[in-house]
Formats: sequence, structure tokens, C-alpha cells
Amino acid sequence: MSIGQIFNVANLFVLPFWALMIFLPKWKVTQRVMESYIPFVPLAAVYLYLFVNSITPENAQALSNPQLADIARFFADEKAAATGWIHFLVMDLFVGRYIYLQGEKTGLWTIHSLGLCLFAGPVGLLSHVFTDWIYRIFFRSGEGEVVAVAEPTTSSTSTTS
Repeated sequence: MSIGQIFNVANLFVLPFWALMIFLPKWKVTQRVMESYIPFVPLAAVYLYLFVNSITPENAQALSNPQLADIARFFADEKAAATGWIHFLVMDLFVGRYIYLQGEKTGLWTIHSLGLCLFAGPVGLLSHVFTDWIYRIFFRSGEGEVVAVAEPTTSSTSTTS
């Protein structure tokens, strides 16, 4: 299999997991799959294979004391770029799984954070952190206790004569 094919398969491989978390979060299959390591083991194995085959003595030396120019040269190689991209896929999916599992545990709304994480992992994580903070500040009164937001009522005042 060529590097281009590995790259394309890896990109397609993650999509069902994202779709399950975003569109079918309460489905028992989604919950079982995302509680497991199924999404990560194949991608991590591909990453390891590419990583081992991308390292040369020159690359190893450059990575041991990273300088931006050396990293740029390293990623100019197609195999190294595919390795780095699969690293992003694995880590973004792992962060997405964390967000999903936190949402399932706490009832926190996560679809926006998962959508952002799919395209830009750290932005999705920040979104989740901010959503969690807002939720804790405005909707929780204590440990695990949700505050009910009451509608203001109009009371009629009676006057006594």
C-alpha cells in the first residue's frame, strides 16, 4: 500500500467514529465503541509503522534537539507528513472521545465541541472547557446538583384596608 493510500484510508477510518459521537451519541453501539480502544489501536499501529520507517539517523538527530527549520525539512518528506497527519487524527479523535465521554457522564452538551474537534482538535477542547465552565457557573449549585432556572412570576399584591 502506498503512502497516499495509507493517508486516504486513515482519513476515512476516523469518520465513522466522529459520526457516531456527533449524530448518534446515545446509541448503545456508540457508547460501547467509544468506551473501547477500537478507534485508536489500528491508527496507532499505522502511526508506529510509518514513524519507524520515517526515521533516519539525520531525522533522529534533528528530532532529538528540535529546531523549527529541521522540523520543516522533516515534514517536507511525504512519509513524514503522513506520519504527522495520522498523529493528528489519533490525538484529535482521542480528545473527541474524551469530550464525548464527559458529555455522557455529566449531561453536558458537546456537539459543538465535537464538531470543532473534528476539524481543529485544540479548538474543540477549548470549546469543551469553556462550555463546562459556563455550565458549572450557571447551572450547577454544588457537586453534581443542577440548578433549576425558574421563570419570573408576577404576583398580585393585595391591599388591606
